[in-house]
Amino acid sequence: MKVVILAGGFGTRIAEESHLRPKPMIEIGDQPILWHIMKHYAAYGFTDFVICAGYKQNLIKEYFADYFLHTSDITFDLGNNSMEVHDVFAETWRVTVVNTGLNTMTGGRVKRIQKYIGDEPFFLTYGDGVSNVNIKEELEFHRSHGKIATITAINPGQRFGVLGIDLNNRVEAFREKNDADGSCINGGFMILEPRVFDYLENDRTIFEQETLSQLSAEGELMAYRHDGFWHCMDTQRDKERLEQMWESGNAAWKVWD
Repeated sequence: MKVVILAGGFGTRIAEESHLRPKPMIEIGDQPILWHIMKHYAAYGFTDFVICAGYKQNLIKEYFADYFLHTSDITFDLGNNSMEVHDVFAETWRVTVVNTGLNTMTGGRVKRIQKYIGDEPFFLTYGDGVSNVNIKEELEFHRSHGKIATITAINPGQRFGVLGIDLNNRVEAFREKNDADGSCINGGFMILEPRVFDYLENDRTIFEQETLSQLSAEGELMAYRHDGFWHCMDTQRDKERLEQMWESGNAAWKVWD
């Protein structure tokens, strides 16, 4: 199964960093948060990635093109115009970076990568959130219910719109938060059947407001409940918190060795 990562937005709420690079390329430790997300999926054996790029997409392509430069020792012989790479280390990943447009909405970005997916289910997540969600358990849950879509439901405190979930884990509705809410939100880490492309119209389609709402109304959206760690990097404060966790050795999302 392929892992699709949405990495094309402007990241305006963390403009201190995103004016220089796409938000998924902002580092936690010495690697972009995008790398952390990919390491998570790879830990469960899923290593074929499709990156939905847009804003400053060239920086994502350049990162992977020069990946070994980031992870190996290099000798540059300027007199002979040569380069020697020592102890080459590279992930066993296949990465397709797709320019899905500068102003394309989330659903439109997914629609644009349809040709790279084919007629098979796929993972979909955002390029700015980390978690220790058990990917294989979620996949087993997805296969058990036979619906088009599974989203990961988490309860991070009420900063976002929330989900109405029935006793059978079916998502009945999306709505905005209120002060009394203790409800779950969509934490990303989704699994989708290829039929979802029928719900994506064009570049203006907003995946969260239109596609997921329609799937919910038709009874085709299920929630995998995750009570473990989840955190998005939405602001500079979020970035600093994740950085502190990583540097202290307490990165709860690090499920790999």
